[in-house]
Amino acid sequence: DLDADGVVRPPIVGVPLDGSPGLAEIPDTDGGRLDGDVGYDRAVGPMQFLPGTWARYGADGDGDGVRNPDDLDDAAAAAAGYLCAGGRDTADGDGWWDGVLAYNRSIDYARRVWTAADRYATAPA
Repeated sequence: DLDADGVVRPPIVGVPLDGSPGLAEIPDTDGGRLDGDVGYDRAVGPMQFLPGTWARYGADGDGDGVRNPDDLDDAAAAAAGYLCAGGRDTADGDGWWDGVLAYNRSIDYARRVWTAADRYATAPA
């Protein structure tokens, strides 16, 4: 759910990235500040940023003076910056693909994102 300010409640926090089967092992990088886990990093917010990625690309998309990965406007602005980092052009198929793979180096993941985006783009208004 989103509150009146566009912040997800309850916060979205992913699984601990502890090296379990199918997961990368990413030791904690933020002292648990964003994800509440001092052992391992977890993806946070509606756009599922790792704390280290949020530290680099986090944005204040709604202009309230706070960069919050649980705020939909902030998360969307940060995702745009991350997807277009390094001059990637998401209007180009290769740039879009490279941007999605920057989020998650899984071809299966990228294909699922591509399918969802295509479904959204071609849905009747």
